[in-house]
Amino acid sequence: MAVVGVLALQGSFNEHIAALRRLGMKGVEIRKPEQLQSISSLIIPGGESTSMAKLAEFHNLFPALREFVQMGKPVWGTCAGLIFLANKAVGQKDGGQELVGGLNCTVHRNYFGSQIQSFEAELLVPELASQEGGPETFRGVFIRAPAVLEVGPEVEVLADYPIPSNKVLYSSSAVEIQEESAVPEKKVIVAIKQGNLLGTAFHPELTADTRWHSYFLKMVRDVGEGTSNATVAVSEAASSSDRQTKYDLPIFR
Repeated sequence: MAVVGVLALQGSFNEHIAALRRLGMKGVEIRKPEQLQSISSLIIPGGESTSMAKLAEFHNLFPALREFVQMGKPVWGTCAGLIFLANKAVGQKDGGQELVGGLNCTVHRNYFGSQIQSFEAELLVPELASQEGGPETFRGVFIRAPAVLEVGPEVEVLADYPIPSNKVLYSSSAVEIQEESAVPEKKVIVAIKQGNLLGTAFHPELTADTRWHSYFLKMVRDVGEGTSNATVAVSEAASSSDRQTKYDLPIFR
């Protein structure tokens, strides 16, 4: 049976594994470089990106993670995981943090502000709805979330978020700019895809909606690794959508 690796240094890796389980797919915790050799796809979860980077550096994971990405294997980063996968990150602490790279984009760490400025919002997700069915919107859970400021021409934007006037457009230790400060940007990108790499600024693993996980499993199938297992998992999830599901971790409905 094919399995999906979930980087388990810190953050919401258990929630991702539970979401995969609801789709009939096994997720395994990854903490050491040699464990990457036994998997064909990887999820880098949300968490505290600086702490995750320090732990990854301690375990000498960065060279192996970069090689994994460069081999073209499917990788999905959520929140802090999106920061990991970005080629460039701004708004970081002094000294910055090491990145895996692969997504041709610039992300702003903690774009939406501090922990107390976390929020939920309905996001328009036409590509996700087209591929996975369901409503045209997805409930995004943003926890001290990053955002994508710029993307390269090969990057597909899957979701953006309109900035209301009472939200922070740009935040760092030195400056906080509100919409009234004549910043022209009205929307910010919160979900992208480039080849076999997927990035979301929000936390799908904290909701009952497993469509992003199903979407990622189809990416795994499309590169020819774990084809039959991913297809069966998605099919079983679709056939059981009308039945009440028992969740083994707390989630937002």
